[in-house]
This record gives sequence, C-alpha cells and structure tokens, in this order.
Amino acid sequence: MASSSGTKRPPLPPPPFARLTRSRDPKNGDYNILPFDDSPIMKLPEIKTAVEAVCKMENLPRIDGVVEKDIFNWLSSVLGFQKANRENQREHLILLLANILARRKDLGGYDEVEATIRTIRQLKNEFFSNYELWCKYMHIPSCTRNNERYSEAEQQQRHLIYIALYLLIWGEASNTRFMPECICYIFHKLANDVHQILSTTDTTQIPAESFLSTVIKPIYLILSKEAGKNKEGKASHSQWSNYDDLNECFWSKMCSSELQNQKEGMPLPPADKILNEYFVGNQFNIGKWKPKSNFVEVRTFWQLYRSFDRMWIFFIMALQAMIIVAWAHSGSSFEDVLRRILSIFITYAILSFLRAILDIILSIHAWRCSELAQLLRHLLKLVVASIWVVVLPVAYSTSVKDPTGLLKFLNHWTGDSQNQSLYSYLVVLYMIPDILGIILFLLQPLREKMELTNWPVINIVMWWAQPNVYVGRGMHVGTFSLLKYTLFWILVLSVKLAFSYFVEILPLVRPTKVIMKIDINDYLLYNFVPNAKHNMGVIIAIWAPIVLIYFMDVQIWYAIFSTLLGGALGAFRHLGEIRTVGMLQSRFESIPSAFDRCFVPPSGPDAKAKNWRTSKEPKNMAKFSRMWNEFIRSMRMEDLISNRDRNLLLLPSFSTDESRVQWPLFLLASKIPAALNMAKEFKGKDDAELRKIIGRDKYTCAAVRDFYYTLKHIVCFLLEDEDDRKIVENVYGAVTESLEKKVFLKNFNVSGMPFLAVKLEKLLKILMAEQWDDKAFKNQITIALQDIMEIIVLDVMIEDKSTLEGDLKRNQISHKYHKKPRFRKINTSDVKSEFWSEEVNRLHLLLTVKESATDVPLNSEARRRITFFANSLFMNMRSAPKVSNMRSFSVLTPHYKEEVLYSIEELKKENEDGISILFYLKTIYPDEWTNFLERMNNKPQEDGLREWVSYRGQTLSRSVRGMMYYKKALELQCSMEFADSVSNEDHIREKVLPDLKFTYVVSCQIYGILKRLKDPRQKDILNLLLMYPSLRVAYIDEVEEPVMEKNEGKTKKVYYSVLLKGDTNTYQEREIYRIKLPGLPTKIGEGKPENQNHAIIFTRGEALQTIDMNQDNYFEEAFKMRNVLEEFPHSHGSQKPTILGLREHVFTGSVSSLAWFMSNQETSFVTIGQRFLASPLRVRFHYGHPDIFDRLFHITRGGISKASKTINLSEDIFAGFNSTLRLGSVTHHDYMQVGKGRDVGMNQISLFEAKVANGNGEQTLSRDVHRLGCQFDFFRMLSFYCTTVGFYFNSMVVVLVVYVFLYGRLYMVMTGLERDILEDPQIKHNNALEAALLTQSFIQMGMLLVLPMLMEIGLEKGFRAALGDFIIMQLQLASMFFTFQLGTKAHYFGRTILHGGSKYRATGRGFVVQHAKFADNYRLYSRSHFVKALELGLLLLIYEVYGKSYRNSSLYLFITFSMWFLVVSWLFAPFIFNPSGFEWQKTVNDWTAWRRWMGVRGGVGIQPENSWESWWEEEQEHLRYTSIRGRVLEILLALRFFIYQFGIVYHLDIAHHRRSLLVYGLSWCAVLVILIVPKMVSIRRLQMFHMDIQLPLRMLKGLLFLIFLAIMIILFKFCGLTLSDLFASILAFMPTGWGFILVGQACRPCLHKLLWGPMKELARAYDFMMGLVLFTPIAFLSWLPAVSEFQTRILFNQAFSRGLHISMILAGKRDGGASPM
Repeated sequence: MASSSGTKRPPLPPPPFARLTRSRDPKNGDYNILPFDDSPIMKLPEIKTAVEAVCKMENLPRIDGVVEKDIFNWLSSVLGFQKANRENQREHLILLLANILARRKDLGGYDEVEATIRTIRQLKNEFFSNYELWCKYMHIPSCTRNNERYSEAEQQQRHLIYIALYLLIWGEASNTRFMPECICYIFHKLANDVHQILSTTDTTQIPAESFLSTVIKPIYLILSKEAGKNKEGKASHSQWSNYDDLNECFWSKMCSSELQNQKEGMPLPPADKILNEYFVGNQFNIGKWKPKSNFVEVRTFWQLYRSFDRMWIFFIMALQAMIIVAWAHSGSSFEDVLRRILSIFITYAILSFLRAILDIILSIHAWRCSELAQLLRHLLKLVVASIWVVVLPVAYSTSVKDPTGLLKFLNHWTGDSQNQSLYSYLVVLYMIPDILGIILFLLQPLREKMELTNWPVINIVMWWAQPNVYVGRGMHVGTFSLLKYTLFWILVLSVKLAFSYFVEILPLVRPTKVIMKIDINDYLLYNFVPNAKHNMGVIIAIWAPIVLIYFMDVQIWYAIFSTLLGGALGAFRHLGEIRTVGMLQSRFESIPSAFDRCFVPPSGPDAKAKNWRTSKEPKNMAKFSRMWNEFIRSMRMEDLISNRDRNLLLLPSFSTDESRVQWPLFLLASKIPAALNMAKEFKGKDDAELRKIIGRDKYTCAAVRDFYYTLKHIVCFLLEDEDDRKIVENVYGAVTESLEKKVFLKNFNVSGMPFLAVKLEKLLKILMAEQWDDKAFKNQITIALQDIMEIIVLDVMIEDKSTLEGDLKRNQISHKYHKKPRFRKINTSDVKSEFWSEEVNRLHLLLTVKESATDVPLNSEARRRITFFANSLFMNMRSAPKVSNMRSFSVLTPHYKEEVLYSIEELKKENEDGISILFYLKTIYPDEWTNFLERMNNKPQEDGLREWVSYRGQTLSRSVRGMMYYKKALELQCSMEFADSVSNEDHIREKVLPDLKFTYVVSCQIYGILKRLKDPRQKDILNLLLMYPSLRVAYIDEVEEPVMEKNEGKTKKVYYSVLLKGDTNTYQEREIYRIKLPGLPTKIGEGKPENQNHAIIFTRGEALQTIDMNQDNYFEEAFKMRNVLEEFPHSHGSQKPTILGLREHVFTGSVSSLAWFMSNQETSFVTIGQRFLASPLRVRFHYGHPDIFDRLFHITRGGISKASKTINLSEDIFAGFNSTLRLGSVTHHDYMQVGKGRDVGMNQISLFEAKVANGNGEQTLSRDVHRLGCQFDFFRMLSFYCTTVGFYFNSMVVVLVVYVFLYGRLYMVMTGLERDILEDPQIKHNNALEAALLTQSFIQMGMLLVLPMLMEIGLEKGFRAALGDFIIMQLQLASMFFTFQLGTKAHYFGRTILHGGSKYRATGRGFVVQHAKFADNYRLYSRSHFVKALELGLLLLIYEVYGKSYRNSSLYLFITFSMWFLVVSWLFAPFIFNPSGFEWQKTVNDWTAWRRWMGVRGGVGIQPENSWESWWEEEQEHLRYTSIRGRVLEILLALRFFIYQFGIVYHLDIAHHRRSLLVYGLSWCAVLVILIVPKMVSIRRLQMFHMDIQLPLRMLKGLLFLIFLAIMIILFKFCGLTLSDLFASILAFMPTGWGFILVGQACRPCLHKLLWGPMKELARAYDFMMGLVLFTPIAFLSWLPAVSEFQTRILFNQAFSRGLHISMILAGKRDGGASPM
C-alpha cells in the first residue's frame, strides 16, 4: 500500500501538544470533549501524558509532503482513512488512556512512565484479546506480539499504533462492525502492511477515503446484495447469507490457507475477495442452493431436538425406564426388570442416529461452503450411529430368554444364542464417550484447556466431540457455580421424575393393560382397520396428552423451585428490608453510615474496618445531607412531592453545630407538640421520670434538641445589642444548668410551655412573611421577642424561695430584662438568605406539624423511590471509588420516529371520546398536577406544560432527562470529593471530570430528514441539545453529491454518520464529526441494531449502557453508577462480567388492570427471574435495556446486538448469546434500577407478546441457540432451555395438550369405545388422566407467571400485600388475561417456526386507553384466538352431547371447566378488557363499522383496517412465501376438520346405525350441494346477467326452493330424518367447510384461477358467521345497564382505588369547571 525511499525522520519532533493545539477562535468550537487548545481540561496530567503518547512520532517513516501531528495522522496518510474518523478515534483513544492513567495514579508507588506502559499494555490486551484468540485458532502468529526485539519505548509506540489502527478500521467499518473476525482479518492485513512500512524510512500518502472505497465498500456491496435476497423477511433463511454466514467465512479453512500463504511471503487478498471466493467457489457446487456457512436456519421443529438432543434423549430414556418399571410393578424379578431397563440404550442409539440424520439434512444447504473435515464428521457420525442401531438390538435380543416379535426375529438371526454379558459389554463400550464427557464435566478447567488448545491429538478428539467452530469453546464456569446449578437441577429432576412416575405413569399402566385385553365388537363408525388389536387407538388417545405433559411439566417444576430459591436469594441480598416509610423511619439513623460505606471512597488504612451494618454513629453526615437533599429536590422538580413534603424530607444544609446531628423533619414531625403535651400533663417532680417519658422515642429527643439550639441561633442572630444577647444566653444557661443538676422541674413551670409555643409560632410567622417595610418588620420582631421574654420570666421561670440559686438566676434575668427596653436593635441583613429561610421554615414545621409524617411523602412513586434507595444502601453494593478512579462510561439511546416532546396542540387535541392527553393525565395523576401548579405558582407556561406531560409519557425528552442525571450525580460527587481541595488541578478536575467520565449519545436516525421536512420533532431535539450541553445526537445524513466522473450533472446519494452538539451561543446545532459511509447502513439489517451500530463509534469509555426510548432514570439511582461499574474487575465465579444486568421498575402499572398485570409480570422477570438466571444458573443474557456492557469487550466482538434481518428480530438477547459464546459472563445486580414503560392496552400488549413470540421462534432456528444448547454442559443446557425458547415451546405444548385430549375424546366418543371401555369396573373410577391434566391447567391459568410475581411482591412489599394483590388480580380476571396471552404466544411461536412471517410490530406508546372497535379486535385475534376457541368449543360441545360416561370425577369437572374457561377467554377477553366494551352506543357503532369493513372490496392501496378482503390477503401472506414442507404441514393440519363429518354422520338417526362407507359418501353429496347451489344463485352471480333474464332466474330460485322443501319433507317422512339430525349436521358440516378454506389457502397457486373467487366468498361467509357468534353476547351484555360499569370497575380498579374518575374519561365527560391548563 505504500512505497519507501529516502532518509530517516529527524530525531527531535516538535512538541506534541503544540501539534494538536487549536486556536481559540469560536469558529473552532466543533470539538466533542477535548478541545485540544489551552483549555483547563487539557492541563490535566493524565490528558497531557495521553496526548504525548499519541503524538510520539520517533522512528516513524516520513510521508512526502505531509506534516504529521500524531500516529492517527500518520496512519490516515499511509492507509487512506477519513479525517473525521481520525479526529473521532484520536479523542477516543486519548480519553481511554487518560481515564486508565488516572486510575493507576491513585495506586501506591505511582511512576508516570511505568503507569503509561502498563496502561497501554492493558488497552492492547483488551483490544486484541479476540484477535489473538483468532490468530491462535487460525494457526498464524499475531501481529501484536512480534515486538520483542524492540526497546520498551518502541514497543509502547507500536502497541499504540496497532490500537489506533484497529480503532480507525472499526470507526469506518460501518455494517462490517457486526463481523468481528472480518475486522480481525482486515486488521491483520493492514497491520502487516504497517509493519512493512515501519521498516522503511519514507513512504507516500494515500488519498483520504481510499480505505472506505477499496476495503469497506466492496464488503458493503456483498452485504447489500445478500440482504436484498431476504425479500423483507419473506425469503427462506437458506436462500441468503446473513452477517453470521459472511463473518464465519473468516474462520474457514480457505481463509486459514490464505493466511498461511501470507506467512510464506504471498500478499493477503482483500476481505471481499475472501468472501467471494468462499461463496462463489466451485466446492460442492449443488445446483441453486444458496451459500450458508456452518449452519442453516431451517424452519422446522426438529431444530429444537437437534439443539437440545441431550435433554430429549434423557427424558425419553427416563420415560421408557419408568414405563418398564411401572409395567412390571409386581410379579417380575429384579433381574428381568433390570434387563428390560437396559433396553433404553437401544433407544439412545436410535435417537443418536436421528440426531446424525438431522445434522446432515438440516445442514445440507451449507455443504457447498462446508469444509471436508466437517462433512466427514457428519458422515462418520451417521455411519457409527447406524452401526450401533443395528448392533445393540441384535446383542439385546441374545439376552432375552423368550423373545417375541422383532426380538424373536433378531434372536433367530443370531442363532438363538443367549449372552447377557455381550450386550452389557457393548453398552459399556457405547457409553465410553459419555463417561469421558462426565469426567470432563467434573473437571471443568481441563475441558476448557482441551477446547482451546491447538494440540493435534486433542483437536482430533474434540473434532469428534463437537463442531470445530471458533465461538463456543471454553464456555465453562467455576467449580462452585457448577456445583450450585447442578444441585438445583438434580433436585428439580428428582421431583419431576417422581411426580411423573407416581401421578402420570403408574396409575395409567393398570387401565392400559385392561384396555388392551378388552374385545370391542360394536364399532360405531366404518372400521378402516378391522383387524386392529389391543385397542391401540384408545391407548394412544389416553397416553398422548400424558406424554406431552411429561415433556412439558419440567417447566412447572423449574418455575416452582426457581421461585422459592430466587426469593431466598433475594432475602439474602437484603431485598425488602425497608419497604415502607415506617421501616425507613426506624432505620434512618443507620442510613448515613451505610451511605458512607457505599459512596464515600476510603481515604485511610482503617477505612475497611468500620462495621457499618451495626454502626449507630452517623458518618459523613454533611456529604449524606448534600446527596439526600439533591435527591429530594429532584423529586420536587419532577412534581412527585409538594413543597411541604420537600421541606419535611430535607436535611439541614447548613448546620450551626457540626457535632450535632439534625434529622429530616419527616422523622421529627409532631414530636415537639407531643413533647409539650407530655410536659403539660406531667404531674411529677422528678426530672429523670420526665426524661424517661420523652426519651422513649429517640426522635422526640432529637426534635427537642434541634428546636432548642436552632431557636437560640436564630434569636441571637436577630439581636444586634450584646446585652440583649446576654439575656438570651442567660436564659439558655439557666436551662442547661437546671438540666445538668436535674432540677429543671423545680426551676421551670412546664405547664407554661404551650403558651410559650404560641408566642414562638407568632415570631416564626413574622420571620417567614414577605417584607415590604423594614421598620415595621423590625417592630413586629421586637414585640414578638418581648412577648416571648415576658412569658419566660413571668410564666415559665418559677419564683421559688426554696431554691436560692434558681431564684437568684430568675431575679438576675428579670432585672436585666426590665432594666431598659429590650430587643430594639434587630439585625435583618440576612433574612432573605437561603440559610435563614431554611432554618426558620424548619423551626416553624417542627413547632406546628401536629400529625404524624408516616404518610410523607403522599405520592406512592416517591415513597417507592425513597424506600428502595434506602434499602439498596444495605445490599451487597460495591464501594464507590473516587470519581477520578471510576470507569468511564457512555449511554446510547436509539431513536427513530417516537415522540420527543408533546406539542400544545397534541395536549389539547381530543380523541373520539372527547378526551385530551392533558385532561387524561390530570385525572390519572392529580397529586402531581397539583404539585406542578404549586411549583409554577398556578401560572403554568406552555413549555412547562409540555414538559410535564412529556415526562409522564414514553418520550425521548423523559429518557434524556433521566440519563442526564448521571451528569448531575457526577457533578455532585466531584463537588463532594474536592470540597476541601485548594490546588488548581483539583478545581479543574471538579469541573471537567463529569465530561471525561460520562458521554450520552442519542442516535436519532432520521434527524436529517426531520430537519429537511421542518418537522417539529427536530426543533425539540435541538432544544434538548441546548438544554443539556453534554448531550450528543448522532444521525444518518443523506446527501446528493455530484458524480465526479464523466456523468456531468448527475448526482448520487451519499450517506454520512454525523455527530452533533448544541451551541448555546448561536442556539443552533454544531456538527462535530461527519464520517462517510459505504451506503445506507439501515437497509442491511434490522433497524434498531443498525441505528445503534452507526452511532456506537461516537461513544466513549470502558462501559456502555444501552437505554431504550421507553426508559427513565432517577437521580438517586444515577448516584450508584460508580458502584455498579466496580463490578467489572471482580470475578463472579471464574469469570469477570462482560454484561452487568440491572433491574427495572415499570412505571406504567397504575393506568389499568392490564397495565398492572404486565407491570407485575415484567417486574417479576427483571427481578427474581433474572436474579436466579444470573446466579446460580449462569444463563442470564441481555434481555434489552438497561444492561451495562464491557464496551471494549463487545466492540471487538461484534457489538452490543446482532442485526441480521428476521433471524435477529429480538436483537438484544443475541448480544447476550454472543457474549456468552465468546467467553463472556452476565451478572445481575438488584441494588440499582432504571424506569421502564410498557404498553397498557390489550391490543398493544398482544402486539408486543406477538413480537416476542416471533422473536423466540426465530431464536429457535438460530445458530446461537444451537451452539449454546450443544456446548453448554447438560445442567446449564436445561437452564438455558427452560428460560429461553423452551418457555415458548412449552406454552405451545399446553395448548396442544388440550387439542390432543379433546380429539382423543372425540375419537373414543364417535367410535363408541368410551362407552365400552371406560365403563369397565376396573377403569371407571381411575382418575389418573385428570390428575395428570391438572398440570396443564396450572400453566393455562397463568400460574407459571403468577408464582414469581407473588414471591417478588412478598419479598419487597410483604406477603400480606402479595396475598392481597393475588386476590385482587383474580377478581380482575388476571387468569383470563394470562390464558389469552398463552394463546398469543402459542400461535405466533408455532407459526414463525413453520412458516416465518415474523416482523417488528409497532405497538404504540400513547397515553389514553381508548375503546378498540370490534372490527379491529376481530382483525387482530381472528386466526390466533377466535378460530381456535370455536374449534375447541365445538369439540367440547360434541363431547358433551355424545359422551355419556366418565362424568362423576370432580377432577374431570375441573379439567373441562379449565378448557371451557380457555374457550371463553380466547373468545371474549379482548372485549372484556376493552374500555367501554359493553357501552350500548359504542356497540351499535362497532356493528355498523364491522358490517362496512366486511363489505368493502379489496384492491391496490386498500389497507387491511379498511377492508375484509385486504385483511384476508394479508392474514395468509405467510403461506405465500412458505416452503413446500410448510404447505404440506398446513394441509395435514387442516385435515382434522374433516373428522367431525366422518364421526357425526354415523350417529345421525337417518343413518339407522349403518356402518357402511356409503353413509359417509352420501354426506359428501350433501356437502357439495350445500356449497354449490347457493353459489349458483348468489346475487353476485346474477349480476353477471342482463336485466332481461332476471325473471327466469327468480323463477329458478323459487323452483330450487320448492325442490329443497320437497326433499326435506321426504327425508323427514320416509327416511327417518329428525330435528336433532339437522343440528348435528351443522356440527358435522361447518368444520368441513372451514377445512376446505384452509386447504384452499395452502394450495392457492393451484386454485387461484379456478376456485379462488368462490373460496374467498366462502371465507367471507365464515368470518361473518364467526363475527355474529362473537357479537351476539356482546350486544346482549351491552343492553344490560350495569354490565358496562362492572367492566369499568374490573378494568380500572387500580385507578378507582386512588379515587380517580375513570368513568369520566371513558364517557368523555369533562368537569365543566376544569380548565385545560
């Protein structure tokens, strides 16, 4: 890339700082954090050292015609990087160096040179750990390690050059950043080029942007081409290459060969050439199969078996063993049973053979790019598995004494030999790999070394044991962690298998034996298999649901035990120790000490020895009070508390006596009036007794002392005359002396204290009043003081001759006071100061507040925040370092089109119910609205009003305000840390450290478009930039630039990543960096991760917190950031964390019952769920925000999410998968939380659940889940399964159990077998099936979700509250809601795996919970819920009609009740949870809109919400793009609807008990007549004819009617047709028609021209009938007057409990006197 000639550069370069210095011209203010001028920030020693290291240019070749400033300039010149990229990464590296240097500086024995060397070495190790592991895997030497022959200074320089090179590559890599090994390859190639250049003396300059155009752009074009093949998620995954496929080509043997050739002197080809050769090469060229590498995401449920085959094999073998034991429960010898149990190894061999076949079939699309070793491994495994499948059954047959069936044939084939030992030996031989696996499981370090080694022998062994892929090797935890989750799963599996054996399997064995012996003669249907034996159909019908439950119920046992142990773990972590204000008050005395332990960095050798948990002595009270007061003020600015609450909660900012602790007034409230009452009512004369009475409450004593000394300070401050002060001091002296001598009651009349309190209150009111006339003000004070003194002298101080000394004191004071007029000289100079106002207000509240402050603060959210913060101080929180020593971090928030700040027009705009957002929020948050008006002095301005509303929504402004609390917290921490500093450097640090430690970037993807369109959101974003100078906005800018070649006048679109900041001088945005992109980055992958990826280059620091648009933060939680970042260097098990998980608080839970359900569900997952996943299970991943990433770890390993279209729909969790696969670790910390909003309406919640289910379906197919499932150890794999895709699969199985059970019962009822078999005395009273089905009902009713909710609520709020919440949830129909959402999960998860169609579903984050129209509900839930519910309802109805037995069991009644409950929930939950769902007028409007929607024709541009036809086409879109396998499966599933007709027609009276096939054939004739005749005479058909033949057609219709009537009469009269037959025919033929529709949709390509029109009309008729069935009960309930009110009470009980007027909101009625402002 460069040439060399000439001489070495001069040995003495110009001074480094001078080379980077900018001018002070305001025009040069376009810097980010470091201005590179003579600003104070640049004078910090660590910044200087970092700049000097970057500017060290000795021994670098000179570039002709270029004056290099630093290594970034030099690299940019020789390799062609962009200027903006260079500037960006220079600052990035300098800040990293400076922050690590500052941390090292505080360590003992600081030496600047040594610290710099170690810092650079540390950064090198962090940046290149993945690269060096890649080099080791590829068997090539690392470019960063061949520097031993250089001096220490030269090594340091080269390390910095390599780090800078990596950053420059990463900074311009754009979408390639998602391909970490591709970046490793590019770095390796360029590092070799740089190494060659460094060996020369001179080199030439490369044009800027050449790296982008020659290296990145070709890769981008390949990515773009492959992304185009995706067809917006409609193409099969096997038809195109995603990010992972392209990245994994850089692990390949071909890439390794190129790297090996490079060692021999051959140049490395560009990365894009590697990609093209890998995918376009002629290796295994198989027709049109598209290139995939290592793994193919095939849409099939077999992926679940393939990924978790060890689990399925274990459960199947255990089931087989339990059935064998149960079958031989009595009468068989132990040896015989044991011999039979050993047959499970044959099953093992067969299942392993199945796995080998799946490995080949499911990866066949990757054969074209597969390496020979990988194909050989698959084939060898298949051959070996085939051998064992033959050998083990043959050997087993020789060990059986009297074989039958297949075993008899095998035994005969082997010569009728009997040899038990042969089979045993073969089993031992077969199990050797598993035994070795168990040994390695117990010796984790050994296995890790084996997986990561390059020894050839070990590689061969590991090649057989697991696929040779780069990721997923060495994923092992510490021995203690291994032991914990192993014991957990041994416990779970033991209970699960015991339950399965004794409840599910053993009770069914005896009835099964009886059924197999019963001879059935009366078969009520045509018997297709007349010679079938043992009643196998009945056996399958009975056992199928049990087997499904057996595989599913591990989820139940996991939920139970994880809930119990997760709750215990939370208790050990001190959760819920402070959960009420009363608990806070009782422990407030120890909070300052806990604060000191958590937040005040240690400053001496004895700092760690303090026993902070038991310490009652407050520590660092001044620092605690500053933080506490800022916390309280932040809540006041958020309008959570009123001015009164604020004053009661604040600690004194200015203490008049440092030795005296002053508590907040909410602890001391009502204590002074209480003490006065005690004193007034006290009749004794003993000081000690009075002290004892008052001292029972420690805060009463504190209040008295506080009032006593504060009053003295205020009065003495007011008095200018020294004699006046002495009088006051004499009074105080007399009191003090009396107290010391315990004669207070003898010298002072306590009954006069209330009169004194009245006068003191009058004085304080004067002092608090506004001053208009200073002279009058002083006179009022004088009079008040004189009145107080009169009370003291005359009423309080006792004239008692018996105590000479006391009498003398009183006389002296009285004499001095009456000697001349007193208190004339009043000092009012500082009465307006903050100190004065605070002290006077505090005294006034102490004296006047008579009620208890247990209800302070009144706002529930403020109470929650205060108690959680106080509780967190007693959790296992890391101690905070100094701000200088903390890890630097960034926060990144992606933003697309979401609301930034609501406009006034939006606030006042009324919806269809006449409700505006402002009115809605004023009603929902009345206390916060009152606090807002109080803060605004009842004169709210428009900007303040907009902010108040926006801060209660899910807006960008709320998220930005919350995240900028980090800056505010850092500023306060710096102020506290450097409070006593006098050096100039410390003052600089105090100002600049917050910017050095914290960066906030909002990636507003379309900001440029908003600006061009003059969208108001752009102005709101700009205002945020101006409001928060530290905020940065990144966006993708699209620019039309002229084509520089021959095409003059033509332009092309060019894209840039741009970073902005606010300029407070010009009130405009200021551009900092503009980095050119190879193309539009967001068209390659999913939108959100691509949006994050383009902006991540502008983030800074060692940690990165990802925050979404629906999140908030709090000042007190931001204060803990130093602590949580200290988790990174500490090991959790054997690994240091790479992702720190934090809990979330869902702030949208109070809007409605649905929002409350979702809030509780989400809270339980982000607390008890994730806590237990992290420890002990070690399978917590990244589930979204607000987790904190080890930034350097992740930017070198593919970023903070994955972005391949469709497969990475749930992009966040893949970051956790990727981190774990690359040897990272994820932890969870309960002591810090971030706010989060959730959807609050039924439809929005369902869309969210559908999106998550879609995402889990795609995860099931992904290589990440496959590799984790295969390469985790067995028990960790079980944890992984149950907490990710297994949860959704088991949810689907729950629904499938209902289907299998009911279709089994349908089979038995229709055939008459139920009557013949289940009436047998040995079977009749056996309830085993129902007992087993109870577990299904357990999940169906939502208990899996409720259990962790109850535990977490009980832990944090108390178990009484948890029980109350549970009862209220059931009364609010929570079970119905969870049952409905179960259907959502099952439908979308199953459909995604079978057909695809997953996509991002925008749920909306609006305010008002408004009525959803019937048509909208039908459109959303018709296929996912309504159709399935009607099918299940039909099955239950048929069973109720035709089934005559087995009805006495109470368990059976519960099971059928749960199934009817499921049907009702799926049919009517959307309407029950729909606001105003049963209001008559809305119901009428809904019916009108529904009929209009059903009738509107579809067409181009007609949206699904406007036309049934458009919706119907969209609803089956997934079938248009599904595979042949998907269509076949859809047809096979649709065939079940033809069973009804076959079963019912033989039970018609007209059939006269005939069993011939003719009966079924005649029923099809009836079906065809029913379908064809109405179509022939339909009005649409008649419209095709002219008007002149309308009369004959009408006559034809009449004739047909008469013929139909005649036929019906004949059938009734002569053929035995009955009225019940007509109803039965409806039950028989309706499912048949629906089956026709489903088959027709699957076969649409064949039917489109011939039958598609009639099929569409038939579907329209069915949808209309289904809508009518749904609408009828809704209309009836709407007609009843009380139903609507009852529904509102259920839906909004939370709001009613807060005294809100929800009914007004729903009815659209506004308080006539209410002002919108």
